[in-house]
Amino acid sequence: MDVFLFLKAALIGLSIAAPVGPIGLLCIQRTLVHGARVGFVSGLGAAAADGVYGALGALGLAMVTRFFVTLATPLAIVGAIVLGWMGVRLLRAAPAAGAARASDSVGSWRAFASVFALTLTNPMTIFSFIAVFATIGGAAATSSAAMVIMILGVLSGSALWWLALAFGVAALRQRIGQRVMQAINRLAGLFLLGFAIWQLAGVVA
Repeated sequence: MDVFLFLKAALIGLSIAAPVGPIGLLCIQRTLVHGARVGFVSGLGAAAADGVYGALGALGLAMVTRFFVTLATPLAIVGAIVLGWMGVRLLRAAPAAGAARASDSVGSWRAFASVFALTLTNPMTIFSFIAVFATIGGAAATSSAAMVIMILGVLSGSALWWLALAFGVAALRQRIGQRVMQAINRLAGLFLLGFAIWQLAGVVA
């Protein structure tokens, strides 16, 4: 295995996943309410979406990449609507009565799928991977083995960030009471609504 190529791709996955945007905020909120498992699985949904775009960049599929670029606007609209809907739900949500009850309220598959879809509809994810792999993809991915290494690196770097975030936030979970959790839900809801409005404004502009 080309360790240097793997580490470079992992750094790409980590650097794209790390900035705290709507996806990171959603994973933090889910970790606080539902526990580390749901928060981490939600993050894995984002990592899988990163892997999809990483694969397109590593494989050099120009036609498919252009297809996703042309879909950037409708994807952004769909993503903004979903973010807004999630924001409203968080604003209206009551704090869970207990950790066990909260852990059962969101299934792993649902948590994974929702964040996977949201990350796929994020135009910044698309353009980030296009820009990054334009610089290293063509030169590095000269064989099928190199392509696999790059894809695995992106997945690993992204997953590492979500693992650290979920378990780091979960360490604070037991110290948070219901009133604070209610405030966190409302604040997260407002931020998600803000991100949705900002994304729609970018489309209109």
